[in-house]
Amino acid sequence: MDYAVTTEELTKVFGKFTAVDRITLQIKPGEIYGFLGPNGAGKSTVIRMLCGILEPTSGAATVLGYDLVREIEKIKQQIGYMSQKFSLYDDLTAAENLDFYAGLYSISGRNRAVRIREMIAMAELTGREHELTANLSGGWKQRLALGCALIAKPAIVFLDEPTSGVSPVSRRHFFNIIRGLAEDGVTVMVTTHFMDEAEYCDQIAFISAGRLMAVDAPDHLKRNVLQGCLVELDLPDAMGRLESIEQLPYVKECSVHGALLHVLLENEAALAPLQEFTGTIPQVITPSLEDVFIALAAKNT
Repeated sequence: MDYAVTTEELTKVFGKFTAVDRITLQIKPGEIYGFLGPNGAGKSTVIRMLCGILEPTSGAATVLGYDLVREIEKIKQQIGYMSQKFSLYDDLTAAENLDFYAGLYSISGRNRAVRIREMIAMAELTGREHELTANLSGGWKQRLALGCALIAKPAIVFLDEPTSGVSPVSRRHFFNIIRGLAEDGVTVMVTTHFMDEAEYCDQIAFISAGRLMAVDAPDHLKRNVLQGCLVELDLPDAMGRLESIEQLPYVKECSVHGALLHVLLENEAALAPLQEFTGTIPQVITPSLEDVFIALAAKNT
């Protein structure tokens, strides 16, 4: 199989700081590939290297079959890139922003007008295309920025924290659009620190402190990373009880989730002794990606 993106021990060092540490990835065409991790984990640095904005310190990579170092100009002609700051001009209208980006990609004539109309429709900006971008809501700006990244019909689009600062409703709507792109064969690589967004991805790469911790489909990660029985505890003094619960011999991990505790037990046989110790009935729950990430982070510290 020909992959849309491959990396082999891709590394980026700034002075004495290693931002990306020997990352190896394989992304299939038409896949939504989520790059998940906390702020400062190295997600954006990987994206910027793959887009040709930053030069790798070491390692190798290909994008759409082109070598990242030797053929970067060919790569730039076939990709779309959307940064978390949206890269829009507030003093231009929505249509003028799209027209500007069409010019950057040398789209001209009738095709230019057609693509602008298509992107306005995709962003659901019909009727607002002549409004100044400064007056648009965060969700509309987000979709307009996506339209600018897609106007040249790229084979792959890189989205760097595309939902920062927009409402949960706009975030869900945005990922519905992304799913449609993937169904049309566009490869999507998206960075996020929102665990719920990762559920929309076909594959997830967890990254922390520049290192890759795991790569798999969301459901596989939930089944395979957390070996044991995950329960939820509703205790009056959850934080105060955390340390004592962690020290129980049948407890593998314990973490705070809002006012609740999530406890990973060795097996279901530990339910009874945990109930006796806490005085609360443990509720068996399905692991979330946040549970997965906490478990992975614990293993890699």
